[in-house]
Amino acid sequence: MPRVTLQAHNIEELRGLATRLHTEQRPSEKAVGLISYHAGAALLDLPSPHKQLLAEVHIYPAEQVFDGLPGSGQRTGIDHASLNTMGFGLREDFVSEMPWQDYQAALQQVHAYLLAGDCYQVNYSRRFSACFVGDSLAAWSALAARHDAPHGGFFRLTDGDSVFGVSPERFLQIRHGVVVTEPIKGSRPRGNTEAEDLQLGESLRHSSKDLAENLMIVDLLRNDLGKICEPGSVQAAPLFELRKFSNVQHLVSTVRGTLRSGVLPLDALLACFPGGSITGAPKKRAMEIIEELEPAPRGFYCGSQFVQDDQGNLESSILIRTFQTQGDHIVCHGGGGIVIDSVASQEYDESLFKVAQLMAALPKQR
Repeated sequence: MPRVTLQAHNIEELRGLATRLHTEQRPSEKAVGLISYHAGAALLDLPSPHKQLLAEVHIYPAEQVFDGLPGSGQRTGIDHASLNTMGFGLREDFVSEMPWQDYQAALQQVHAYLLAGDCYQVNYSRRFSACFVGDSLAAWSALAARHDAPHGGFFRLTDGDSVFGVSPERFLQIRHGVVVTEPIKGSRPRGNTEAEDLQLGESLRHSSKDLAENLMIVDLLRNDLGKICEPGSVQAAPLFELRKFSNVQHLVSTVRGTLRSGVLPLDALLACFPGGSITGAPKKRAMEIIEELEPAPRGFYCGSQFVQDDQGNLESSILIRTFQTQGDHIVCHGGGGIVIDSVASQEYDESLFKVAQLMAALPKQR
């Protein structure tokens, strides 16, 4: 159990969260927190109909936070011996809540906004859902056993619901005053053979569309880091690294800078929130379009999970490839960046292949 739990339900509490955490956290403790995607609307002064928890932070003795830094997973207070006695089962297969016709119509509207010059890129997603019985911790254990990821984690909220997943994407890392972010843009599935896998990866590395999408987000994040870093310290390199994960391969770029003196780690995270790779560019207008056209709220999907130690080092993820429980329902989102030359049918397929193997990894009810 955490020693202290902090929550933010409105913008005032959210803006004060870093100071509250700085005051509450003791030596030899680590804080683990979730920030909802919808916290971004509050931070950017955008209207949002989603009245939900914006953030929750748990403060633990350091030994109860496993692998929290420097980003090899975020697992808190888990009794691994008890996992074998826990049960979890999907009562049905996941189903898409958005039929193809509705998705196609939404992307037509996104393209209209792109043609009008509202945005360069919009990250659009759809939601999948199912019913389950049992404990979501057992589901996360089964998922992580099959799909290891550098920024995966499990978090049980105070209300009993859970957020867990196998995110491949770092949001902000802050270590010894250096800020690093690693946006992902550009995706291909893994191949069934080594040759097919290589061919898919090479097609991604040489895709002008995917390279352009990635560079748009790099520019956005250079601007975001400029808000919190010393002038002239922000650099982008390397660009367009091909990284392979269990079910997908991505293009990843790196942006880094020197954190300004006196900026608290969580304040730095919130100043850059939400991550540009899951909004689009420009960020504020892209978020307005997402709010208009996505029928299901994102919740913690595309938000962030973070771990902060007592020295001010912070590791945070972007909550993609992530499941959320809501009572006996479980949801998962898949999406991608939409640009002017995106093809709706290809984007629809991509939104599934990113999460299909993850949904299939969760146990079925026996």
